[in-house]
Amino acid sequence: MRGVFGLVLVIGMGLAGFAVYMVNQQIEQKNQQLIRAQRERDGAVRTVDVYSPNRSFTYGEVLTEDDLKVIKYAQDFLPEGVIRDLETLFPPEEPAKSRVVILPIIPNEPLTESRLAAPGASRGLTALVAPGMRAFPIRGRTTGSFGTLRPNDRIDLYWTGRLSSGREVTNLLKANMQIIAVPDESGQSNISDVILQVTPEEVAILTQAQASGSLTMSLVGSGDTTQISGGITVDTQAVTGEIIEEVIIEEEVAPEICYRYERRGTERVQIPIPCN
Repeated sequence: MRGVFGLVLVIGMGLAGFAVYMVNQQIEQKNQQLIRAQRERDGAVRTVDVYSPNRSFTYGEVLTEDDLKVIKYAQDFLPEGVIRDLETLFPPEEPAKSRVVILPIIPNEPLTESRLAAPGASRGLTALVAPGMRAFPIRGRTTGSFGTLRPNDRIDLYWTGRLSSGREVTNLLKANMQIIAVPDESGQSNISDVILQVTPEEVAILTQAQASGSLTMSLVGSGDTTQISGGITVDTQAVTGEIIEEVIIEEEVAPEICYRYERRGTERVQIPIPCN
């Protein structure tokens, strides 16, 4: 009887130990699942709601509330000036609930203040020009085409013309000038020239330059802050390498002529004589 009791006791202890082992395994498995879930939550990208246009917009178009949609965007990578509420986009003190677009915008792109004119600004170039500056149209040749130029790009402007001496030259007229508007290939913007933002003094310089020669625009690289010091002037001789020798023309010396004067009655007569 004691042997049977001992056998039952051993079997009971074994079953109890096995049960404890299984419980520990399940607890460990649950802990591992919790750890993995925590890691997934920590690695997940947190997003916030921002406004975006529901279609493409170009310069001069008017954006209203009907043109907006809400998209999710990574919170840690929000662009500067992103618009997240309608009161920021359409201030309550402004009666017109619309904004003028000054830079192209595409769908699913976060809407930022930098792409819009100030609240209440009128439609047109006046919305683009900074205080104290002027808008000036340039119709000149480019190193590429109008399709390569974008608002906020910067260009160097070269003038080609003829000097008072008759020599034709090309020189750097103005460097690092800001473009505020360009012709739209679709024709919706009604702009046919490249529009630069310039000072009043530069308006006079560029007007004279267009009247006296031709202008060529050269695109400056993005982020290029190189300051160009001194003028750049090139003529045909610099292009071809031709050396123009100075020709000295000797002037013929006229022979010296001497005279003497005689009075004959009331007349004074000039008579040539040898020069000694």
